[in-house]
Amino acid sequence: MSASAPEAAGDAGSAGTPDPAAAAADRRRWLVLAVIATAQLMVVLDGTVVNIALPSAQNALHFSNADRQWIITGYALAFGSLLLLGGKLGDLFGRKPVFITGLVGFAAASALGGAANGFGLLVAARVCQGLFGALLSPAGLSLLTTTFPDAKDRGKAFGLYGGIVGSGGAVGLLLGGVLTEYLSWRWCLFINLVFAAAGLVGAISLLRHERPTVRPRLDLPGSLAVSAAMFALVYGCSNADTHGWHAPSTWGSLAIGAVLLIAFVLRQSRVAYPLLPLRILADRNRAGAYTAIFLVMSGAAGVFLFLTYYLQETLHYSAVGTGVAYLPMLVAALGLAITSNVVLLPRLGPRRLVVAGMLIGACGMAWLTRIGLNSEYFANLLGPLLLTGSGMGLTLSPSMNTATYRLPPGDAGVGSALANTQQQVGQSIGTALLNTVAVSASAHYFVAHAVAPGTNTLATDLALDAIHGYTTAFWWAAGIFAVGAVLCGAVLRSGPLDRGPASDAHGAPAARSSEAGSAVGAA
Repeated sequence: MSASAPEAAGDAGSAGTPDPAAAAADRRRWLVLAVIATAQLMVVLDGTVVNIALPSAQNALHFSNADRQWIITGYALAFGSLLLLGGKLGDLFGRKPVFITGLVGFAAASALGGAANGFGLLVAARVCQGLFGALLSPAGLSLLTTTFPDAKDRGKAFGLYGGIVGSGGAVGLLLGGVLTEYLSWRWCLFINLVFAAAGLVGAISLLRHERPTVRPRLDLPGSLAVSAAMFALVYGCSNADTHGWHAPSTWGSLAIGAVLLIAFVLRQSRVAYPLLPLRILADRNRAGAYTAIFLVMSGAAGVFLFLTYYLQETLHYSAVGTGVAYLPMLVAALGLAITSNVVLLPRLGPRRLVVAGMLIGACGMAWLTRIGLNSEYFANLLGPLLLTGSGMGLTLSPSMNTATYRLPPGDAGVGSALANTQQQVGQSIGTALLNTVAVSASAHYFVAHAVAPGTNTLATDLALDAIHGYTTAFWWAAGIFAVGAVLCGAVLRSGPLDRGPASDAHGAPAARSSEAGSAVGAA
């Protein structure tokens, strides 16, 4: 078998004769990373860029506090429930056409949302964004997986990618603040047209379409089962906000979701061409990494939703000021993401990093429960934001790397999609669950602490009620991180990742994937 690009470059270098073709291929790989990062930044920040604009959009379109979560949840729900299908489509029809379809569709849905004249149309546009994001994101991650098979370059690439995923939410909050204050909340959606245009130019010029050599049948019943299961679980958590946990529509939805998930797993173990080959989950490190991604995104949902409302409505920050307040969290997440992937993961392995990151995140969330009516940024908010950002960077980036490590090329799409599924479904369920907890806690607090007329202002009462709801949600988020530390510590193996060859689709050792990576990813 001919030498891979990295090997060829090494041989030429040792002979003292640089290989121009190898150098050009290496530069092309990093340009591919830039294209993927641009598209992924658009997808990730769109999960939070609307958060800053949410109060303005709510005032403009006149929807309720109970409905506001659907602007966020609708996007994450469609995204998370269709990601496995999107990843499989990339494996079946090629990652370039699926990637480009996702880019174009995401841009069109963003334009529709920016022009929305009512709550229903805005939610529909957000759902369409999630649908096309489910095509775009796993295709990009699988391209990244196959483009960087070499351990050293892979660490750098996934460090940057993990930094984008971990800090993209904070970037969205900052960008959303600037756009909302100086233009309009609608530009938080229109801005995606700029990202999509840049990504589209790069995708067309840098990616080459590689037709899959094997094209198995699509497991349509499995696709419907897992998508319906995700919808039922998130709907059940959201429904508790208005109907309570004891309502049949709440526990019934949760029960249906659980049954559909069980049915999906059973089908995947028997069907000839499964949507999710269960062999992907057989590796303990990979299973632990997927668990970590889900839980860290569930817990982090508490920051992006409630702290935004707290800063703007209680402390009266401007939209830009709210975005700037998240900058330290962004820097901490990005710095720890790159450091953990490039320096720490090869030496320590994922277990220590994930457990430490979860515990740090739990401390950050617990610290946030100390906020009050007149909290000061440097005394009460900066420390928790730094801790939470550090915990996310230390957990999420190594987990994304571990979840896709040594995936055979035939499973790269669905394995990458599962990592993104955990991210989006975690955020979706976390947002729905924590919003329900916060609203319920605020309502109970209002009843329990009602004061005589004239002894306090209504505005102060409402602010105290809201703060109690936020802090209750932060305690729950801290608990999610703490549980994550225990679970991931039990599942993940100790020590560095195994650097042996990847397995093929049947579990046998596969040939080195450098050439496959060059053909599918960099090409």
